[in-house]
Formats: sequence, structure tokens, C-alpha cells
Amino acid sequence: MAIKTASAIWKGDLKTGTGEISTETGVLKSAPYGFKARFEDGPGTNPEELIGAAHAGCFSMALSMILGEAGLTADRIDTTAQVTLDKQADGFAITKVHLITKATIPNASEEQFQELANKAKTGCPVSKVLAGAEITLDASLA
Repeated sequence: MAIKTASAIWKGDLKTGTGEISTETGVLKSAPYGFKARFEDGPGTNPEELIGAAHAGCFSMALSMILGEAGLTADRIDTTAQVTLDKQADGFAITKVHLITKATIPNASEEQFQELANKAKTGCPVSKVLAGAEITLDASLA
């Protein structure tokens, strides 16, 4: 079992307050986040962006593992995650994550790649934790 830790500090009200996000590895250390970064084009990060980074990274690693099980090795897997935050009657919710991946995989057929990419989309741990959201995938070989 692996337990990874991140923390957040928030000061002030929702719209004018500020926050800092940190990770145990120090990759993020007091990274600023706030309302403007989340709902406008302000500086800093936001939870949806961080979830997108986690999902893109998790999917890419899962795809690498699944390719290896099939006897294939990717030269490169380039994944972007688009995370949709929608206003609903009871507040906001992450309703969709759209994964876009382009991979260079010697000796992989398009059909095999699509099958393995979809298996990675379903099987990656971040996809599982986001099961309440619609998760879609556009996968292409370079």
C-alpha cells in the first residue's frame, strides 16, 4: 500500500482569499491557488488543473504498463486531460474528463493500440476514483 500526502492552506473568503498547495515530495511547495485561477484567468493553479495533471500522468503510466504486458514499448506517450467543472443545483461538480493521447509505439497496430488505450483509460487508478465523471478518450498513434 502506498500513501501519498498533499496539503492545502486557505486564508480569507472564497473570492478574495488565497491559498497554497504543497506535496510531500516538494514538487509543489506553497504553490498559489485561488478563485481567479479556478474560475477566471488568474495566476496560480486550481484543483481541476491538478486533477487533470494527475489523470494524464496516471493514464500514461497505465498505458505504458499495458503496452508492456502486450510486448510493446512506447517511444513516447503524450497525454492531455481536459477537466470540466460544471455548476449544478447543489454546487459545482467535475462532470467530465477528456483524455487526449498521442503515442509513438513501434510495431503497434491501430486496432491493438485503441484496445490497449481504452483498457488503460478504464484501469488507471485516477480513472477509478473519478468514476462519477464521464471519462472520454481520443487516442492516436503518431
